[in-house]
Amino acid sequence: MLLYNIIQKRHPLIGLCVFFTFILSQGLSLLNFCLFSSYNNFTLCIKSDDYIYEIIKRFMDIVLSIIGLVIGIPIIAFFSILIVLESPGSPIYIQERVGKYGKHFKIYKLRSMYKDAEKNGAKCADKEDPRITKIGAFIRKTRIDEIPQLLNVLKGEMSIVGPRPERPYFTYEFNEEIPGFINRLKVKPGLTGWAQVNGGYEMTPKEKLEADLYYIENRSILLDLKIIFKTIKVVLTGEGAR
Repeated sequence: MLLYNIIQKRHPLIGLCVFFTFILSQGLSLLNFCLFSSYNNFTLCIKSDDYIYEIIKRFMDIVLSIIGLVIGIPIIAFFSILIVLESPGSPIYIQERVGKYGKHFKIYKLRSMYKDAEKNGAKCADKEDPRITKIGAFIRKTRIDEIPQLLNVLKGEMSIVGPRPERPYFTYEFNEEIPGFINRLKVKPGLTGWAQVNGGYEMTPKEKLEADLYYIENRSILLDLKIIFKTIKVVLTGEGAR
């Protein structure tokens, strides 16, 4: 409640959303107990939990993405100008990613690399990558380049919290190297996730998979809120950026 009071004073709408989400999550636990006690049916209990969790999660996604876009549009506009001034080309980078159940979609990002950075083929970013612009290094470190993805969240292609979406090429490549990698596709990809707040780009694909599977198996509203608050720390400190 102390954390809620702090948020409420600075950002009333976000505080209200967090408060009602907490209340709903407690109601969810009570409903599961009642279903289990009344019907003694574990399967029914789990299905109800998943269904209500998804409703609450979608509600959070819509509210937080709208708030984020209202705050983020001026930031996107400002850095778009800086990006174009430093290097020619569109400031918005559109890339194909793999979503829930393997469905492909277009993701939006602020461009952090020079134009035609992948003219020789797809390649993951490295530390001190020469393809990254000066402005790009800053927006990657602060995660500002991810703000346009709130539009993907609002459209329902992504969630605020979930495994980070990979490109089709890397998804198939990693699945060949690490059997079971596609199990990450059981849920919507996220703007942030358990892997991102526990190592991010510093983690190997195998370590990311382990973190993502942990989230998928243990996902809950309270875990989502924990990841969101840890993400704020990551953004402020630049941990795990590349």
